[in-house]
Amino acid sequence: MEIEDRRAGQILEVIRALYEVNKLVPIIVEGKRDRRALRSLGITGEVILLHGGKTIYEFCEDILKQHERFILLLDWDERGEALQKSLSSHLQGHYEEFSLLRNRLKSLCQTDIKEIENLPALLRRLTGKPVESPVCPP
Repeated sequence: MEIEDRRAGQILEVIRALYEVNKLVPIIVEGKRDRRALRSLGITGEVILLHGGKTIYEFCEDILKQHERFILLLDWDERGEALQKSLSSHLQGHYEEFSLLRNRLKSLCQTDIKEIENLPALLRRLTGKPVESPVCPP
């Protein structure tokens, strides 16, 4: 149980870091369930959905017109990794400083989950507590 508590604490540290950075920098996620999961964890800043009926190229063009920097927080399943690779080639120089956040979350969670949308359930399982209130300070 101690290992799970420690891992839950490390995951929460990454989420708190995301919360702080997200005050100024938007997070890009794959879909609505990912955004809902982040909201349930207290992420209150701008969260942009990747799937909006545009091609990857069109999405990247639009995002670069609106933002200089952003966080790519895509799933680490096969599809998410392919999207990460594709987006990163189009968005070079705009997300790298925050890539450690995704990499850290992936390394802490990948044995249990592969999608951002499952983060709240994983934290519930690891802590034994429902994630009813945001983990991040208001």
